[in-house]
Amino acid sequence: KAVAVLNDGGIVAYPTETFYGLGVKFDNEASLRNLYELKKRHKKKPMPLIIGSRDSLLMIAASVNDIAVSLMDKFWPGPLTLLLKAKEGLSSYLTADTGRVAVRIPGESAALYLVREAGFPITATSANPSGMPPAEDADTVIRYFGKGIDMVIDGGRTAGGLPSTIADVTEKKIKIVREGAIPSRLLEI
Repeated sequence: KAVAVLNDGGIVAYPTETFYGLGVKFDNEASLRNLYELKKRHKKKPMPLIIGSRDSLLMIAASVNDIAVSLMDKFWPGPLTLLLKAKEGLSSYLTADTGRVAVRIPGESAALYLVREAGFPITATSANPSGMPPAEDADTVIRYFGKGIDMVIDGGRTAGGLPSTIADVTEKKIKIVREGAIPSRLLEI
């Protein structure tokens, strides 16, 4: 049912291994715009994605280097978001015109099952208006957005804690963009 909502251009809230996220289909420009407006997100802030398998990288990444592959082998599925060189033509809502796309395979959660069932990348922005704390339960998601979202997958309370670590691996070395659930010292190859 959630995949049908995504295919129809809707917004789905779902639990990840850390917080609730908001998802739209990665290549639906109108849905991406609606999600930005719903969150009141700044246009210069790119929208991260989740995928169900590495095969999906072909849809969004221009290239994947050895450093990225090594980190994927060690930390995916899990709370490590990698910045990769974006495939040409990918929406500026996803890249913020940086030439990079943020992506991860989520850890054990409804998010993982949803994106595997979908077979395409889904946005993975935290379920909160910009500047507010991320939602840890479905009630908070509904309180934040009400009828602005089309479906909420209620997986109970999430673990919370730290968001995913974000690492830029587009160059020859790892650059930590945001320290999160995986400490940067563990990312050394």
